[in-house]
Amino acid sequence: MSRATLVISNDLVRQKAINWLRSKHLRWGTRVEFKAPKRSLPQNDKMWAMLTEVADQARYHGVKLACDDWKLIFLDGLKRAKQQELRFVPNLDGTGFVNLSTSSSDLSKDEMGELIELIHAWGAQNGVTFADDERASA
Repeated sequence: MSRATLVISNDLVRQKAINWLRSKHLRWGTRVEFKAPKRSLPQNDKMWAMLTEVADQARYHGVKLACDDWKLIFLDGLKRAKQQELRFVPNLDGTGFVNLSTSSSDLSKDEMGELIELIHAWGAQNGVTFADDERASA
């Protein structure tokens, strides 16, 4: 087995994981990882909807940014808020720096929830109207 992933969703899958760990074919040095559930598709959809609304309604230091740019800014903000390590390296031509940030696809459900809250809070402070907020107040 070179690589396998199980998502514990019921007792049968849990037992399969236990059987793998007890297997005599599992070699010393095999890495086993336990991770929180990844972000959900509805969370991902909500994030992109919110990023679109921010990109349509806000400017960053006077500059209109694309959704992908805003995502990087908010991911950086999330890492800073959680006091996680930030890594920067010089760009290829040496004229600036690149932030080696986390990808949103690597976020857990809880982290994605925190990112959505951060986008919402920033938007509220900067005059962004979110469609979900308008529907909730109607």
